[in-house]
Amino acid sequence: MLTRIDHIGIACHDLDTTVEFYRTTYGFEVFHTEVNEEQGVREAMLRINGTDDGHASWIQLLEPVREDSPVGKWLAKNGEGVHHIAFGTADVDGDADAVRDKGVRVLYDTPRAGSMGSRITFLHPKDCHGVLTELVTSATEH
Repeated sequence: MLTRIDHIGIACHDLDTTVEFYRTTYGFEVFHTEVNEEQGVREAMLRINGTDDGHASWIQLLEPVREDSPVGKWLAKNGEGVHHIAFGTADVDGDADAVRDKGVRVLYDTPRAGSMGSRITFLHPKDCHGVLTELVTSATEH
C-alpha cells in the first residue's frame, strides 16, 4: 500500500546551483548526496518533513553525469523541471506486482537500488497519465 509522497524528482543542469536556490529560497538543506552510476545521475536529497509512517518527504535534485542517461535525455528534450513523482511503500515488490496486474507497465522486472539504500521501480508514464511514477521502499527511517 502506498503510504506517502516520498519525493519529487527535479532534473537540473547544475546540481550545485540548484541546491543553492532551494537552500536560499526555501531554507531546505542537503541531507544526502550520491552518484548513482546505474541511473547516470548525481543527486542531492533535501528533507522536507517527517511523515506519519516514520519516514520523510524529500526533494530529489538530479543532474545527469552523462548525456545518454535517462535524466540527460529527458533534460535535452524538456529542459529543467519536475521529472517524476515517487510514492513510498513498505513493499515495492508487492505494490509493483499489484500495479502490473492492473495493466500498468512496470519498467523494471526486479526493483533496483535507489537513493540512500532504497529499492525502487518506475511505472511507464504513458500508463500514468503522462507522469513518470516511482515506487520506493526506504532502507531505513530518515
